[in-house]
Amino acid sequence: MRNYWIILSLMGLILFIYGFEGKAENSNLIYRVKVEGVINPVTERFLVNAIKKALKDKSRCLIIEMDTPGGLVSSTHNIVKEMLNADIPIVTYISPKGGRAASAGVFISLASDVIAMAPMTHIGAAHPVTMGGGPFSGGGTQTEVMSDKITNDLVAGIKTIAEKKGRNIQWAEDAVRKSKSITEKEALELKVINFIANDLADVLEKLDGMVIKKEKTTINLVTKGIIPQEIKMNFREKFLHAIAEPNVAYILLMLGIYGLIYEFASPGIGLGAVCGSICLLLAFFGLQSLPINLAGILLIILGFILLILEVFAPSHGILAIGGITSMTFGSFMLIDPSAAPFIAVSWKLILSLITATSIFFFICIGAVIRAHRHKITTGKEGIIGETGIAKTRMVKEGLVFAQGEIWTAFVEGEEVIEEGEKVKVVEMEGLKLKVERLK
Repeated sequence: MRNYWIILSLMGLILFIYGFEGKAENSNLIYRVKVEGVINPVTERFLVNAIKKALKDKSRCLIIEMDTPGGLVSSTHNIVKEMLNADIPIVTYISPKGGRAASAGVFISLASDVIAMAPMTHIGAAHPVTMGGGPFSGGGTQTEVMSDKITNDLVAGIKTIAEKKGRNIQWAEDAVRKSKSITEKEALELKVINFIANDLADVLEKLDGMVIKKEKTTINLVTKGIIPQEIKMNFREKFLHAIAEPNVAYILLMLGIYGLIYEFASPGIGLGAVCGSICLLLAFFGLQSLPINLAGILLIILGFILLILEVFAPSHGILAIGGITSMTFGSFMLIDPSAAPFIAVSWKLILSLITATSIFFFICIGAVIRAHRHKITTGKEGIIGETGIAKTRMVKEGLVFAQGEIWTAFVEGEEVIEEGEKVKVVEMEGLKLKVERLK
């Protein structure tokens, strides 16, 4: 009986020590995540899971290193909601040098408990944009009324967040209504951010000792000497996030178009249709988080149709020129630069792909034209005009050697062609050649 109690006591002591060590380990845990590129459903899922993991593991805080041109309102709303309801401090660090927190990045930053910015970074330009053609503006049409409703809704939301976190409410409103953008020094003067930090180590040093007020508790941050552990995207998240990048989405769109053109030009095996369809679906996934201009999409589709028509009804390049011109204008109009100044397809990429397309089609068109100019060498049309040699004396009819074969031939009228004389084929009737003496 005594041994039984001794064993239970030892087990309890081991469990106590293990639990104490686990808490001690978690008390020194800080997580960090990197957010780069467009804020889309993939980024939303990644950030929400990171916040939940930090809560579960009782991390002292979560540091979000951010460099984003913006993204979807729906994804931003879900991220901000998760941040505001988190029981741990969340720090947003806008970095590296030259980075920015634009559009959706402003909402995420202001929802953080602490905002830090690296030198030579900026924040702002949070005015909402449509997915079909430019920034919202006041007016009387139904679209403009709807845009005003969305803008007012976002203004109300960002003012609430700024007030809750003790930040500059007026600037937050201007960032949405007037697309105002400021540098790190201006942000510090306007009390939009907490401090400027050169790197992550500087962030941790300045965070040490800060008091963060949450809904249920007040937290005294201790970050000195702690090395943050990075939460990284898995392969699936990296892949889906990569294809949402504007240049990658545009390349996939063009590859999809090329695949379908190839399939229409040489139907049968289905390779072009399969690869083209996959590329187009991936492109549409990436484009869904970008401010797409409807006119740009329609011009690209028109260009695709004209190139297909050139394949089926050659116009000696007229349709191809129209198609390439339409695709060029559509590509440059695909993303509205005024709506999203930091989200754009590289003009060098556009020119490279359009030039390659032009060269390919004009080489093909040139080959078709040259083929049309060549004399037909087979069939009835191929033998007319050819020369041969009379193999027999021809009075009305005889034998002729032409194109490597012996033919039955005839002559008109009273003309007589002696054996061995050269003749010219002037017509073909059935399997007989009509010839005349070669002059």
